[in-house]
Amino acid sequence: MSAPSQFRSKEISKSSVVDDIIASNEILFNDKNGRTVDHCIVIKYVPAVGDSKVAMDEYHSELMMGGRNTISMHTVCEDSLLASPLIIDLVVVSELFSRVQYRTNSAEDFAGFHSVLSILSYWLKAPLTRPGTDPVNGLGKQRAALENIFRALLGLAPNNEMK
Repeated sequence: MSAPSQFRSKEISKSSVVDDIIASNEILFNDKNGRTVDHCIVIKYVPAVGDSKVAMDEYHSELMMGGRNTISMHTVCEDSLLASPLIIDLVVVSELFSRVQYRTNSAEDFAGFHSVLSILSYWLKAPLTRPGTDPVNGLGKQRAALENIFRALLGLAPNNEMK
């Protein structure tokens, strides 16, 4: 956990989530003056806290007449206890998707999903994707993709070509 590469990976993935939120909300974050949302991700490993995760978040916003508003939050939680239900869901959905086969309009035969299941990024911090595919860090987009696959599996999607 204390290796610099571990921290850099976490900083990139957490920063990418914020960047994706900004990019997917043009109405909310479209500033005509060229300003962008300023954000900084800092991760520190403290061996003494063990499995506890301490998060300190500050959100600053502008008020009228040059004023500023700051909201500060301090959160403490146990990483393992938070992760356990997510890992169970990840394993169940991974096993299900290992059995799914689909066919596109141009294909004659059914095929399985690619071995890198980027759809599982809903449960992961730094999703892997197959070569040539960009990761999607937006939670809403990830959930919508999962819902659409489940709709197709249940036969609720139009032109269902999955089995």
